[in-house]
Amino acid sequence: MSTDSMDGGEANTRPKIEVTEDAAEQALSLLEGEDLDVTEAGLRLFVQQGGCAGLSYGMRFDDEPDEDDTIYEHHDLRVFVDPASLKYIEGSVLDYEDGLQAEGFHVDNPNVVSECGCGESFRT
Repeated sequence: MSTDSMDGGEANTRPKIEVTEDAAEQALSLLEGEDLDVTEAGLRLFVQQGGCAGLSYGMRFDDEPDEDDTIYEHHDLRVFVDPASLKYIEGSVLDYEDGLQAEGFHVDNPNVVSECGCGESFRT
């Protein structure tokens, strides 16, 4: 299990995943609402087969990371990414949008070469 934080460490030698402050605040609020320990639990970000473009993002809360997860910490939020998903989402930024047209978490992924019309699935 490897870890990363805003203050450096292994961050220069492995893929990066960033989390905006807004996204971290929203996720931490939801974690606390589920009565999860934010010092151990975290947001799992993963890629799964599905959607008209072939791949889609998934997110859920986990009590703790799996042994082979890469763990990122940004703004006190722990993010768990499994090895298979990491190759599709390295370099991504997790953000939270709050507006008239859309509200929720959004992944800005530099590896995407095309997305479906609804924006729910992608291809790298």
